[in-house]
Amino acid sequence: MATVAQESALLITVPTAETAVAPYRSLFDSSAPLGVPAHVTVLYPFLPPPDLSAEVLESLARLFAAAGRFRFVLSRTGWFGDQVLWLGLEEEAPFRALTESVFAAFPSCPPYGGQFTDVVPHLTIGATGSVSELRAAAEAVRTHLPIDGEATEVTLMTGPPPGPVASPPPGPVASPPPGPVASPPPGPVASPPARPAGGPLWTTVAAFPLG
Repeated sequence: MATVAQESALLITVPTAETAVAPYRSLFDSSAPLGVPAHVTVLYPFLPPPDLSAEVLESLARLFAAAGRFRFVLSRTGWFGDQVLWLGLEEEAPFRALTESVFAAFPSCPPYGGQFTDVVPHLTIGATGSVSELRAAAEAVRTHLPIDGEATEVTLMTGPPPGPVASPPPGPVASPPPGPVASPPPGPVASPPARPAGGPLWTTVAAFPLG
């Protein structure tokens, strides 16, 4: 059996957003069935799991201990093109500062592999659905906004590549695609797809307190 490549990521989980986004992430975000909770990414991909030595973990612990905890608000939906739907922050600066500090300490790990000149902090809702499905998800999620959160720790997770990277293309961030917004489908939301039986999932390696 072929070995599945493993990756790592540094995330700030957002449990207060789960009620709003979990039904749609389970359908349209390929990382959700792999066990990745609702989150704002600090840095992905981070080091390969075999390189997560005790020294690396100690360095991360010191780095995040020097950063303060902070509150944040998810206040709007946004789009990257017409393929990726996400929740945006009222104040991005604290998240950008964390990303910049980790990248400065680990320059071999540029955000999203260095594909983009500017990475917008966000919480991905979906990147695999059709435009009409994602519009319906956006309409439903907006009824839960604003969502308050608090960043108290940064979580290090490892697992298999979740699929297409949900991050901004070069250039300005696009507005939601034009056209009428579809209403959410009637009836109960579909159940999440089953996780792959016996397959590798994303697991938590460490959680580093902020401040």
